[in-house]
Amino acid sequence: MKLASFATHEGPSFGVVQGQSVFDLRKRLDGRYADLKALIVADAFAEAARAVDGGSADYPLAEVTLLPVIPNPEQIFCVGLNYAEHVKETNRETTENPVIFVRVPASQVGSREPMLRPPESTQFDYEGEIAVIIGKGGRRIAEQDAWHHIAGYACYNDGSVRDWQRHTGQWGPGKNFYRTGAFGPWMVTSDEIEANATMTLVTRLNGQEVQRATTEMLIHGIAKQIAYLSTFTPLCAGDVIVTGTPGGVGAKRNPPLFMKAGDVVEVEVDRIGTLSNPIADEV
Repeated sequence: MKLASFATHEGPSFGVVQGQSVFDLRKRLDGRYADLKALIVADAFAEAARAVDGGSADYPLAEVTLLPVIPNPEQIFCVGLNYAEHVKETNRETTENPVIFVRVPASQVGSREPMLRPPESTQFDYEGEIAVIIGKGGRRIAEQDAWHHIAGYACYNDGSVRDWQRHTGQWGPGKNFYRTGAFGPWMVTSDEIEANATMTLVTRLNGQEVQRATTEMLIHGIAKQIAYLSTFTPLCAGDVIVTGTPGGVGAKRNPPLFMKAGDVVEVEVDRIGTLSNPIADEV
């Protein structure tokens, strides 16, 4: 099942995406769940499936505004330097444990919405990634149990303002400019993607492929990320883990390849779909 957060003229909602149609679960479930995170917290996927079974769609997909899959997560954790090619191109060392940083919800947009290049920089870079959405929270989750804590998967673009990222050894400012990242277009529930499945990630800028990798190439796999993060903090239903970007980022190309207004960037994951965003200058 594909689940998305979206907005219409009636306000924000969430629902099931089937083909080019959207089924509004907030309406169909009589407002019992305020948003997609609430549905995940309640583990109400079976109820959601029954609500759309055999019914007519509420909206064409093209007519809704897609929001970040989880607009209001408690926590967004990002994993850095998690593919060997990216470690090599950044002249870093592979670390025994995952490199972790955080993003804030306001730094994200949904699919088809503009990612904003801030006026303080011309070094706006793409980072195609796979996002994991936590379904069942927990603390000190064992790696062998981690797959049971996943609600689903989505595409992610960890858009990075590179010069601000390099201001200090802490990456936070360059990773959290307003509306510089993208999360979508929807989540595919984990019952459709088996544990430890191989997924292929491709990033394109203006139709040109700039990144390609599979999850087999992750240095620290998804289960290890969940185990590691849940050791130092409880994970909550609706939390997001952004699992790392492969080599090919714009900052490490010769010459550098940064995003500018008018560009279109796509992150495609074969088991999920395509996250697509135009680039605009923030005004």
